[in-house]
Amino acid sequence: MIHPTAIIHPKANLDATVQVGPFAVIDAGVELGAECVVGPHVYLTGETKIGAGNQFHAGCVIGDAPQDLKYKNEPTNVRIGDHNVFREHFTVNRATKPDGVTIIGSNNFLMAHGHVGHNCEIGNNVIMANGALLAGHVTVQDRAFISGNCLVHQFTRVGTLTMMQGGAGIGQDLPPFTIALGVNTICGLNIIGMRRAGFSAEQRLELKQLYKFLFRGGKNLREAVAEAQEKFTSPGAKIMLEFVAAAKRGVCSDPGAAGRDNDEE
Repeated sequence: MIHPTAIIHPKANLDATVQVGPFAVIDAGVELGAECVVGPHVYLTGETKIGAGNQFHAGCVIGDAPQDLKYKNEPTNVRIGDHNVFREHFTVNRATKPDGVTIIGSNNFLMAHGHVGHNCEIGNNVIMANGALLAGHVTVQDRAFISGNCLVHQFTRVGTLTMMQGGAGIGQDLPPFTIALGVNTICGLNIIGMRRAGFSAEQRLELKQLYKFLFRGGKNLREAVAEAQEKFTSPGAKIMLEFVAAAKRGVCSDPGAAGRDNDEE
């Protein structure tokens, strides 16, 4: 199951079912769970613990040193869950300090030439399309969809079931269920994503009302959140309100163009 040209450190810990392709390199601190497939020219390094069923396509570099001037060449960590797909030349940097960790959950589809920076935390069922780039300390919650060539600034949060349209860039938090367009701008709700996730018509309608109240009501956002907490009580509404209330970088805004809801309801 291991190609004769692969180089695997004797201290690396590979499950007996792992497949390793030609010219792959696996360093000492790496652990690979059952049924992982490591393609040609993949480099796995750092203190990198990887679960079961992950696929690493040609040229991936996982666990290499963070691109951070504060890094002091310490052994630092990456944790990866189960059943992720890393397409060609995807890169994941390990944490900046030994007490930190870069985390990728399970069932994520991470397409070619994307990047996850140091100390990022990626949830489950996330899709990153080709060329999507996450700077350090970014958090991406479950079921987010980050389209091709999107940019996410360091320390920014991407909420659950969000969608970033191709080429979008954010340096402020992207609220759950919303769609990012352009730079730090949102343009409605990810209705299709919510429907696929099992949100009922009533739940989607309340989130649409909450969206308009927060982002198109013309009120100060903090005041709007405080008022909305008394009016909107569904689980989805609570998720959005708690996320917005916790923002430290500010949140992406809607310029309020009339009729620009991304749904038909």
